[in-house]
Amino acid sequence: MCLAVPGKVIEVEDRDDTRMAKVDFGGVVKDVCLAYLPDIAVGDYTIVHVGFAISKLDEASALETLALFESLGIMDEEFGDQWGRAAAEAGAERPAGTESVA
Repeated sequence: MCLAVPGKVIEVEDRDDTRMAKVDFGGVVKDVCLAYLPDIAVGDYTIVHVGFAISKLDEASALETLALFESLGIMDEEFGDQWGRAAAEAGAERPAGTESVA
């Protein structure tokens, strides 16, 4: 599944002439491109889809959505242990070297 997920911008930097951010999705931190939202700042909430911040969001809406996604198991599905889940679904052993991949 590939959802647009709300997260909190915790760091902003320019990387190779591209504005990037570290975004916290309820405990999972990912790198996100800010090309579509040049005015977003640390502390803002954004909706992220396939690695791009696509919309600014107020904190209450972001937290409500994160809580709903968590209760439905969507956060684990989106950010959880993909290697372990794929191995379990295939009835196979976890691939070697994937123990620390989240």
